Amino acid sequence: MKNLIYSTKLLANKYCINEKKLERFLHQNKVPVIDGHIDGKYLPGIIDFVEQHNDRIDSFNKKEKPFYISNDKKISIYQNDAINFLEKLPDLSVDLIITDPAYSGMNNKLKFGKGRIVGKYAEKGTENGKWFDEFNDTDENYIRFLSQCRRVLKKSTGHIYIMFDSFSLLSLGPVVRKYFDVKNLITWDKINLGMGHYYRRRHEYIIFATNGNNRKIRNRKFPDVWRFKRIHNAQYPTQKPVELFQAMIYASAEKGFVVCDPFTGSSSSAIAAIKNDCSFIGCDISAKAVEISKKRIDHYLKFNEDILQKKSSATDNEIFWE
Repeated sequence: MKNLIYSTKLLANKYCINEKKLERFLHQNKVPVIDGHIDGKYLPGIIDFVEQHNDRIDSFNKKEKPFYISNDKKISIYQNDAINFLEKLPDLSVDLIITDPAYSGMNNKLKFGKGRIVGKYAEKGTENGKWFDEFNDTDENYIRFLSQCRRVLKKSTGHIYIMFDSFSLLSLGPVVRKYFDVKNLITWDKINLGMGHYYRRRHEYIIFATNGNNRKIRNRKFPDVWRFKRIHNAQYPTQKPVELFQAMIYASAEKGFVVCDPFTGSSSSAIAAIKNDCSFIGCDISAKAVEISKKRIDHYLKFNEDILQKKSSATDNEIFWE
């Protein structure tokens, strides 16, 4: 079968790599360029080169204006829906995805009696009594979402953590295996009881997977049950503890990695990325969420203080990143 032919200009644009930098790489590695095109057999080497250069997020930020970007350019937040945001990101541009999609399935399928329904917060002054437009966790949406996650996640280093409640895990967990190599199912024990019409809930799940690679986590000491207290009386209704994301990042990231959260919410994941000396790119459809994120991140970078979570949520002996 004949190899495909690729335009160097289109490759540079696709991967957000400076065209001159790509040309130097091709010249140094004696890759023949004929009329601005190369043979497809050289593409794996180019991908290896692309994955070693983290300027693709900088290039993306220049093309797409973020809602918020830190002074050091390491943290950027966008207001957009998750899939549209991911579709615009360059290929192979992030090292780690950590995210907590909204759970519409639980709201639509299960009955809580008098229990509170996630997303309805009229008492907080939100439009139409809703804090955010839910990401409908249908097979169709998840297929689009996961395919884009796989495209933007690096092949050599890519790890992904996706949070699920019990209903969405049963209905959509198997879809993840079609796109990623699932390695573990982690249980988040929230210590304090939550809502529930039958058995009251005090846990959620996290699927940990890789993008076809065998890169290990930091070490094998980590348990698959994480005990971090849920956040009470939060300014953002679905706010997760920073320590939850710190555990993911510490286990899977190295200094300088690009961490991405397409459902960033109040940006607990961004605070965790800063604490682990990683770059971060996040997105949320909610105007309230990105405004909260901006204030929270800016304050933390200036004063090393988290205005939304004053105390650690970790229980004794549960901080395994120190």
